[in-house]
Amino acid sequence: MKIFTTDAIKKADAVTIEKEPISSVNLIERATESSAYWIYLNCKNYTRFTIFCGPGKNGSEGFAIARMLYLKGFDVDVFIDKSKSELSDDALLNFKRLQDFSGITIYDFVEIDQYNFEKTVLVDALFGVGLSQNLEVIYKDVIQKLNLKKNPKISIDIPSGLFANHLNEENDIIFKTDYTLTFQFWKKSFLHPETGIYSGEVVVLDIKLNQEFIDKTETFDFVIDDDLILKIFKPRENFAHKGIYGKAIIVGGSYGKMGAAVLATKSAMRTGSGLTFVLAPNCGYTVLQTTCPEAIFIEGCEKKIIQIEEQENAVYGIGPGLGTEKETEKVLFKFLKNHQKPLVLDADALNIISKDESYLKIIPKHSIITPHPKEFERLFGKTKNSFERLDLAKRKAKELEIIIVLKDHYTQVVSSEGLAFYNVTGNSGLAKGGSGDILTGILTSLLAQQYPSLEAALLGVWLHGKAADFASEKYSREAMQPTDVINEIGNVFLGLNKKATTKL
Repeated sequence: MKIFTTDAIKKADAVTIEKEPISSVNLIERATESSAYWIYLNCKNYTRFTIFCGPGKNGSEGFAIARMLYLKGFDVDVFIDKSKSELSDDALLNFKRLQDFSGITIYDFVEIDQYNFEKTVLVDALFGVGLSQNLEVIYKDVIQKLNLKKNPKISIDIPSGLFANHLNEENDIIFKTDYTLTFQFWKKSFLHPETGIYSGEVVVLDIKLNQEFIDKTETFDFVIDDDLILKIFKPRENFAHKGIYGKAIIVGGSYGKMGAAVLATKSAMRTGSGLTFVLAPNCGYTVLQTTCPEAIFIEGCEKKIIQIEEQENAVYGIGPGLGTEKETEKVLFKFLKNHQKPLVLDADALNIISKDESYLKIIPKHSIITPHPKEFERLFGKTKNSFERLDLAKRKAKELEIIIVLKDHYTQVVSSEGLAFYNVTGNSGLAKGGSGDILTGILTSLLAQQYPSLEAALLGVWLHGKAADFASEKYSREAMQPTDVINEIGNVFLGLNKKATTKL
């Protein structure tokens, strides 16, 4: 799914109005019908809704939602700024339609303090994606008061006060919602930690904007959705043998850190590599042979890895529990200098590379690196925020011709062409040691199965997150463990195979 700027969204609306053709107010009606229907399905335990409307398009949507919810049998009140008589044409039309219903009471913002908020859902329809400047004082006051309420909150299209494409100023007043019902596209600000905290759970509603315009309009930012994953995923052939699905070699582990190598090895096997090897110190031999009996052990010395011998037609995933000792640093440098095929670098491999800028230049083209924000900072330097970090990642991915998997709540896969793909699977249950090791194993396995680097990264982060979502449903985000994520990979593949198989 493409992520569009505010300007592109406005153009998509305009082209839809022209080409369909449809009036702007009827396009708003279509959008609000989808919002009202979602609210109807998901808020049946509530009977009261209080809707806060602004003077423009978002307010028009709010007026229409108020009318639709009232017709579905809910009690509805509306708040507006009565001191302003200027409404947009569409907002004025929907406001007049609303006045035909005597059961809907219209209040002024100044009456908020006297209003009874008990057992009502708050709906924010003050300002949408068209917001381009700071809010006026009266709207700031309204939002500050609503943010203090414990009522369930829903924003229409975008939380009011939040910019769609870029970071807000530090002291901006923004509506903090539980759910955002957004139209057609994810907004970039939903996907970054500094701004995404305001949007709650995001629900994308398809309002049938002009598909030709969407297809032809270029963007540098995308969301990884199920359609993209189904295009990438290759179901296993019936007449196949282990040689077809590649040789994955996990290089990792050191004294006291053998669990990282275990997790990466297990996830590589669970993801389907034909042959899985683990190159680790001898001190981990018993652990690895006991926990990963399907994998083949390769000796890497006694307590730390000081030798990596290249095997033919193998894909390497290097880093989990590797350690950063001088001898290990030397052997990694030597290996990278002579290795030509794409590989996966994570954890201590990245920590070693960050010691010397020249190491970055010997990473094989089209390799995948998987830094979390601190590792990224050590590799490429400090940035002020996650928006700047992504911009820097785009530049570095192009410069080095690699794939950067920038781990975050919404992990970003940055291509060597400078495109960013946000992954929206996964949850905060992954915020535990070992989760990154699992991702390394998954990515190494997919590369070994001859998925192109970008496709391996896209499928890998989606698969990792989806398995984590399954694990959290079973055990909770608090209690789920990395091993639970590995155990759910098979269930994700079951679902993919069902969707990918054409049945008569």
